[in-house]
Amino acid sequence: MTAAPAGGALLARPGPLRAPEATRSNALPAGAWWLWALGLATAASRTTNPLLLGLLVGVAGYVVAVRRTDAPWARSYGTFVRIGLFVIGVRLVFSAFLGSPVPGTHVLFTLPELPLPGWAQGIRLGGRVSVEQLVFALYDGAKLAALLICVGAANSLANPARLLKSLPGALYEAGVAVVVAMTFAPNMVADVLRLRTARRLRGRPTGGVKAVLQIGLPVLEGALERSVALAASMDARGYGRTAQVPPAVRHTTSVLTLGGLLGVCAGTYGLLAAQGAVYGLPLVIAGLVAAMAGLRLGGARSVRTRYRPDRWGVRAWLVAGSGAVVAVSMIWAGTVDGEALHPGVVPLVAPVLPLWPAAAVLIGLLPAVVAPVPPVVGGPRSKELR
Repeated sequence: MTAAPAGGALLARPGPLRAPEATRSNALPAGAWWLWALGLATAASRTTNPLLLGLLVGVAGYVVAVRRTDAPWARSYGTFVRIGLFVIGVRLVFSAFLGSPVPGTHVLFTLPELPLPGWAQGIRLGGRVSVEQLVFALYDGAKLAALLICVGAANSLANPARLLKSLPGALYEAGVAVVVAMTFAPNMVADVLRLRTARRLRGRPTGGVKAVLQIGLPVLEGALERSVALAASMDARGYGRTAQVPPAVRHTTSVLTLGGLLGVCAGTYGLLAAQGAVYGLPLVIAGLVAAMAGLRLGGARSVRTRYRPDRWGVRAWLVAGSGAVVAVSMIWAGTVDGEALHPGVVPLVAPVLPLWPAAAVLIGLLPAVVAPVPPVVGGPRSKELR
């Protein structure tokens, strides 16, 4: 009778290939989640194929569904999805009313066209709306929506406070402002959901202009109170204090950082342009080296210490590497078979799912397997990860 419980215990015990439960010590660094999401976003920016874009959004959504916690910022993914759908709708409306450079022969309907003066040649308001121009606008809007949703996945999975801890000392002051801004939106979304639930339980309407005005004031009041409390706590902990460094070090830091960033921008433009591939890669490498040296010198001004610094283990590198593999594979696919990544609209053809780019996108599901499993919602360990 004791064999069954022992066997059940063995089955419940996590094996070497099973992801452990996330704790304060083994939670993935925020930078790993952002590198993974930026890799998916880079892949989304290289294609207008709606099937590949839908696959990227599905990969990001599945990872968020199985690996997000119950923290306030983890609830913002749905908002990013709605923003993406809104972007697609706006792009379609603008294409219908303002026209499109894409010629079309399949006319859906004709809007009343407003006459414009001669200096506005090339611009029209109203007129014929074809299937080709709407499909082109749909592809273009879907690309931007997928990019926003991938960034929203990182915002839902990465802890903003832990991201601040990972920044170099030279970027710490700017990072504080960015983290506060990133934390404001998810908390505001959580406040809106909480107030709408409270109104629904009291039998009050949650829709309409009056309800929005009644909800908006408490939300803004709560955001202001959190901002004042956060500023007071940060001032009490010594945020913003810097050490004295010689002027020569400050000037050298500024020159290296700005010069390195300019070199990275020029090198990236060279890699994207057809005629700058020769000097693009050396400029990117030189710019990165100069920028890293500038950030290293600029870190001397920071007098802070790090408590429980995030450690990049094997799982963190696998998560970040999966996003990089997806981005590199999509860029390579664009050079080999660009037509599959950008389906034509004139003549109008049905998009086809390319097999090996789609298989490369599925590598982005690796975090759903290797990342630590979040604790049960409402459990004692779920509060540790907030």
